[in-house]
Amino acid sequence: MDRPGKIVDVFLRPGDFCFGDSTTRIRTLLGSCVSITVWHPLLHIGGMCHYMLPSRKNSDSKLDGRYAEDAMKFLIHKMKQSGTLPVEYEVKMFGGGNMFPHLNWPAQTDVSSRNIERGRQLLKEYGLLLKAEHLGGYGHRRLIFDIWSGHVQVRHDREQELLAGKRG
Repeated sequence: MDRPGKIVDVFLRPGDFCFGDSTTRIRTLLGSCVSITVWHPLLHIGGMCHYMLPSRKNSDSKLDGRYAEDAMKFLIHKMKQSGTLPVEYEVKMFGGGNMFPHLNWPAQTDVSSRNIERGRQLLKEYGLLLKAEHLGGYGHRRLIFDIWSGHVQVRHDREQELLAGKRG
């Protein structure tokens, strides 16, 4: 599908999510956070979340996009609200970069790898198949998701990866 004339350009901050139609472009900047994109190839609708943490301790009923479970619930709700099934979507996952490679964090405090692991678990729980991913490593990523085409542009800035290599 060609690019539409008028574009709604949305920038997601940590904890945000968005679901739109073929006039929507969604952008975000990821470090240790993770984004999941979903795109319906026939209807040209889809969405993106930007979660910061794998889970939360309390069970507040209000969705909070900072947490993986809630971000996924939002995307699933929007899919169902549009009259589609989650299995009809192409799913991609990005982020989870180690932003402090020079620090030796204990495994239980490594948020980036826990975010990736929880995202994979949630995709499996909801029966979603991952079509593409760009995960882990060092540094941050800039994403641009064009819902009219389903294309996700990723720019991975590995400055910290290079610095870590020079130190070791």
